Amino acid sequence: MGVLNVTPDSFSDGGDWLQPAAAVAHAQRMRDEGADIIDVGGESTRPGAATVSLEQERRRVVPVIEALAAQLDIPISIDTSKPQLMADAVAAGAGMVNDVNALRAEGAVELMAAHPEVSIVLMHMQGAPRSMQQAPCYDDVVSEVADFLEQRRQICTQAGIAARRLVVDPGIGFGKTLEHNLTLLRATGQLVERFGPVLLGVSRKSMFAQLLGDRPPRQRVEASVQTAMLAAQAGAAILRVHDVKQTREALSLLRAISHAEF
Repeated sequence: MGVLNVTPDSFSDGGDWLQPAAAVAHAQRMRDEGADIIDVGGESTRPGAATVSLEQERRRVVPVIEALAAQLDIPISIDTSKPQLMADAVAAGAGMVNDVNALRAEGAVELMAAHPEVSIVLMHMQGAPRSMQQAPCYDDVVSEVADFLEQRRQICTQAGIAARRLVVDPGIGFGKTLEHNLTLLRATGQLVERFGPVLLGVSRKSMFAQLLGDRPPRQRVEASVQTAMLAAQAGAAILRVHDVKQTREALSLLRAISHAEF
């Protein structure tokens, strides 16, 4: 899954793809480099991020999704927690909804139940983006994250959403300390065994600056790719990445060496 942030303030690429023409060209480049899905986001969810109005988010993403749906032969995902924008994005051609709030907004579950052709990513987040990193706290991060995802999955299936449409994401970096993140990454196999398809997004995140020395996001590529390979080996179904070419090449090497399918 290639990341396409059409925002001015995302932690790694804010402002790079704010203009629709630049966003479309970057998405095409990621497709050519091996992306299977393009994930379009119009509101930053980095720690401390300010909220964005529905109209502003709509102006940022809908024209891009319309263009990509007409030009690309791979699925387009909308990264949003707003049900109204989910509906607009699906109407524009999105085939996946990637929600950091796990469809907890009023009306989101019902909306998705009415669109059986759309896949859904349910992510765990403790708190909200503006405050989530102030004091993350768990007794048992793996069991608490898994229980939350199970609860959200059950709510969805009880509303008529087929389980095969659902992907879960433990939310690395979303209301977690470094040790929480590492513990969840070690538990990737457990999550896959319990839930089936798991999405992991570690690309360029601040955990690498904590582990390897302070460095800006664009200097975290190698660490991101290496961690993505460990996640793939543990069974993660979708890797959400900024650096598609490097990740795809690493997956090809891993496949050749291990004879596994990635």
